[in-house]
Amino acid sequence: MRHVLAMTAASATGLLTMFGVDLVDMYFLTLLGEQELAAAVGFAGTLIFFLVAVSIGLQIALGALVARSEGAHRRDLASRYCSSGLLFSFLTAVLISFLGWWYLRQLLQLLGASGLTLEYAVRYAGILLPNMPVLVLGMSVAAGVRAVGDARRSMWATVAGSLVNAVLDPIFIFALGWGLEGAAWASVVARIVVLAVAWHAIYVVHQLPRRISLQEFLGDLRPLMKIATPAILTNLATPIGGGFVLRTMAQFGDSAVAGAAIMGRITPVAFCAIFALSSAVGPIIGQNAGAGRYDRVRSTLRDAMIFNAVYVMFIWLLLWALGGTIVSAFSASDMAAELILFYCNFLVGAFVFNGALFVANASFNNLHHPHWATGFNFGRALLGTIPAVYFGAQWYGAKGILAGEALGALVFGGLAVFAAFRLIDRLEREHIALPDAGRSVGLVTERQPPL
Repeated sequence: MRHVLAMTAASATGLLTMFGVDLVDMYFLTLLGEQELAAAVGFAGTLIFFLVAVSIGLQIALGALVARSEGAHRRDLASRYCSSGLLFSFLTAVLISFLGWWYLRQLLQLLGASGLTLEYAVRYAGILLPNMPVLVLGMSVAAGVRAVGDARRSMWATVAGSLVNAVLDPIFIFALGWGLEGAAWASVVARIVVLAVAWHAIYVVHQLPRRISLQEFLGDLRPLMKIATPAILTNLATPIGGGFVLRTMAQFGDSAVAGAAIMGRITPVAFCAIFALSSAVGPIIGQNAGAGRYDRVRSTLRDAMIFNAVYVMFIWLLLWALGGTIVSAFSASDMAAELILFYCNFLVGAFVFNGALFVANASFNNLHHPHWATGFNFGRALLGTIPAVYFGAQWYGAKGILAGEALGALVFGGLAVFAAFRLIDRLEREHIALPDAGRSVGLVTERQPPL
């Protein structure tokens, strides 16, 4: 538990500053007095998250392979995987950001944006999308730093970028009069800072990346994609479900979308420790699995679940008490205010099942069963969220949409945790039967090609 808390605290600090700045962004934009601005950020944010989800899958693969190599005391292999993973992540980000920028208007219309809200969303996302390769590379470098156990320096990269964003936001939005575009340009500068600080940690401090040959890069694609392909599919499930939710919410007007967008900024801040928990336990599980210590893998997962439950209950009480203050602070009215209060009073507790799914998926990815994470995430989106949201909207309106999301998480979060513990038990039995087998799974050795 001490290791889980230490890694989570470091990651949570970085995420809190990053998500906190996003929340401040939204607050500043609501001060401009146009409800369409908040709705536009909601549409643009959903689209960008959809595109970034692909790159997050590559980041997961990089972190998992580097962590297992470190656990097996193969720094040479960790360096090679790190270099290949960073290069592949960057090239992929260039491709998907170009495609997203080229079809930007059509994609936003597909999500349900229209009129003035659509024009604002095009302007906002049009600035952020070309900068996506920088964002993705910075995230991937930070994942490499966490994979070698240095959550503190990974945290400082995020903190530095967030502080720069916080300083530039009021300057660009109000002092220079750039409005919505000012918020976007502040984020662009912040992403560059994150990459610079994270690169110093991974290259100067840990000396992890190294020059690789084309043959090595092509050889590493197989183990990278073995984890990344299901991880990408896993991460795409969330924005697919989120896109359906946003499109359904758009039927109830810009006020409902604005309320959903405001909650979309509040939730990451409130639950930053849960998001951090899933990224923090990955290296712990990966390194201990690489060393064959499945007793520690099991205790890590158990302690993570305990932390998840206690933290969510605390946040539920906090948001229940602050619901009215949040509505006033963001000048929310009509449907937006109703949705915020409904979420704070009744639905926050359901996030414990989201946290359970996050941690279980981190376990699957680092235990070389990423296809399990894919199955559970798509199960939540296709069998849980989409049907529940559709019928919730038909029967109970905009509030039914939020309740439908919570129901999907409840079912599949519980099933994922049960499956994660069963997987650990099975891998431990296999390791006892074949003591040396678990140490080379997914790793390149001197005498064999990438598995």
